[in-house]
Amino acid sequence: MSQKITVRNCIISLFGAGFLAFGMYNVHSISGITEGGVLGAVLLIHHWLHISPALSSLVLNSLCYLLGWRTFGKVFLFYSGISALGYSAVYSICELFPPIYPEIASMPLAASIAGSIFVGVGCGICVRIGGAPSGDDALAMSLSRLTRVPIQWVYLISDLLVLGLSLSYIPANKIAYSLLTVLLSGQIIGLFQKKK
Repeated sequence: MSQKITVRNCIISLFGAGFLAFGMYNVHSISGITEGGVLGAVLLIHHWLHISPALSSLVLNSLCYLLGWRTFGKVFLFYSGISALGYSAVYSICELFPPIYPEIASMPLAASIAGSIFVGVGCGICVRIGGAPSGDDALAMSLSRLTRVPIQWVYLISDLLVLGLSLSYIPANKIAYSLLTVLLSGQIIGLFQKKK
C-alpha cells in the first residue's frame, strides 16, 4: 500500500476507475448480470425493504469507507475519493452515448466474461495503488488486511453471501452468470494486488 500521495498514482487511479465505469455502462447495465457486494446488497434491500438505493448505498458505502480509513489511513481515503469521483465522471460521460455493443445483452456468457474483465482490471488497478472505487473494494481491502485472507477470497465470500440472498428474487440462471462474473473479477483483482 502506498504511503504517500503522488500524481502518478492519482492518474493510475483515475484510469482504473474510468475503465471500471466504461465496463459497467457498456456491459453490466445492459446485460442484467448483477453484482455481489454493496451493489447487490443495495438491490436486495430495495426489493425486500423498499428503501431507496440512493440512501442504502450511501449508508453502506460510507460504512465501508470508514472501515477502510480506520484500517489504512488518510492516503487510502484520498485515493478512494479520486477513484470514486473518476468512476462517476466517466460513467456520466458514457451516459451521453449509446452502449457500444448493445447486442451483448443477449449473450449472458460473453457479458459475464467481459464484465469480469472490466471489474477485475478496473478495481485491481485502484486497489493496487491503495484506493477503492466503491465500498465493496474498501470492505474487501480492510477485511483482507485484518484477517490476512487473500483479497480475492474476501471478495468471493461477500459476493456469494449477497448472490445467495439475491436468489430470493432473481432467477437462478441470472445468478449463475453473476457468479461467474464475481469469481473471475475477484481472481483478477487478487492478481493485481499480488504484483506489488
